[in-house]
Amino acid sequence: MDERSGTFRVYRVVESVPHLNLQSVGSPRLYTVYQSGYEDPIQRSVGTLRTGDRIEATIAGDLEAEAEPWRLTALGRLDGVEMSFAVDATPPDVARDGWRPGTAEPIYVPLTDGDERVGVCCLQPREPLPNGAFVPNVVTGLVPLEDHFESIPKVGKPAAEALFIDPDPPDASAHTEPYGVVLLFTPAGRDLADRFRETYDCPRGVDTRPAFDPYGI
Repeated sequence: MDERSGTFRVYRVVESVPHLNLQSVGSPRLYTVYQSGYEDPIQRSVGTLRTGDRIEATIAGDLEAEAEPWRLTALGRLDGVEMSFAVDATPPDVARDGWRPGTAEPIYVPLTDGDERVGVCCLQPREPLPNGAFVPNVVTGLVPLEDHFESIPKVGKPAAEALFIDPDPPDASAHTEPYGVVLLFTPAGRDLADRFRETYDCPRGVDTRPAFDPYGI
């Protein structure tokens, strides 16, 4: 039995799959852990987790058994980036204006409120993503985002919230745009974030993750 302790970001809190994905903050390793079968207080803590939470945890499992989920043996929530999702949605003007055809690397367009940079619009090309899917890979933790949360590109401050916009539904077999959009905001960007939230019907505090089976994509 192997054991790992550290800080993790929580992903894939979806009803259709009885497991969580924990992205190690200090390494590129993604762990799948059981979502149920624990004694309290661990089970009670697991029940409050949301996609985007940052936790301090200890997990136990078998490194040689890749298909077998790990188990949580200790868990404490630290903080989180509030994540909201809009799918089958028209990208904002800042994204459509910032996209450069043929780009293989992410594009970052600063977002300002007055003279202050309070966030960034990141355009993620679909090409390097599994099956070209954007939001499904975000929800499952397969898009590298941790360094963006720690320091928003072109802003240099931590992210407080993130709005993910996918021009297509999660189960799309073809894509209308060659990119997905993530809007990252600092705490000072709350008012600007609220305007985007209103446009995309993503109220703060409401679970807007699309209902889909990650294994079915």
